[in-house]
Amino acid sequence: MTTDAHMTLIDAPVGTFVVIRHLTSRPEISTRLRELGFCENAVVRCVMKGYGNIICEVYNTRVGLDSGLARGIHVSVSE
Repeated sequence: MTTDAHMTLIDAPVGTFVVIRHLTSRPEISTRLRELGFCENAVVRCVMKGYGNIICEVYNTRVGLDSGLARGIHVSVSE
C-alpha cells in the first residue's frame, strides 16, 4: 500500500481511512467536491470499487465518484 502524500483517492484500498490533502480538479469541480464534503483534511473511507468507480464515505454519507474525479483528490493514509 502506498502511504505517499501523492496517492489519489482511486488508489486507496477498500476499507482504508484516508485524509484529503488537496484537490487538483478544475475550480468548479473542486468547489462542488468541497460542497459534498471532499475538502482538505476531511477523513474519507473507501467503501467499494468497481467498473472504474468508487464509493466513499465522508461525514457519514456515501458518495459515488468516477475514477476521473477520484484521481483529482490527493490523499494520505489516516493515522
